[in-house]
Amino acid sequence: MAVHLIKLCVGVDTLDDLKTWIDWKLTQLRQAGVTAEQYHTTRMVPKRKDELVEGGSLYWVIKGQIQARQPLLDIRPFKGEDGIGRCHLVLEPTLIETEWSPRRAFQGWRYLKPEDAPRDRALGDDADLPADLRRELADLGLL
Repeated sequence: MAVHLIKLCVGVDTLDDLKTWIDWKLTQLRQAGVTAEQYHTTRMVPKRKDELVEGGSLYWVIKGQIQARQPLLDIRPFKGEDGIGRCHLVLEPTLIETEWSPRRAFQGWRYLKPEDAPRDRALGDDADLPADLRRELADLGLL
């Protein structure tokens, strides 16, 4: 059975900011002649790799709300130039918006059980709401 990861998206204020950053990073890699794949570097290597890459996703917490996920394609451990072990969480570059789900701040990443993961967001009446209004409505439990 697949398991997921959840991580804070630090330095990003909106989902559009994250999309823009992903597009920019992939463009930079292409221009450098390097394989253009999206990954996130983290220091701790998940021990449940097989469960994660068999249908798991990385869920992004933006401004206190889970807002999107990206399917995990691979987990690649490596040693940095400083000799410290790290890993790349290789991700599908497409963001899948989820129903907003509040989360308190935490460090690093955490495992997320499938039954605790928010559902993918269906296109609905709130699609055109500004992010700050959606955040306020979600905080009130109305989304």
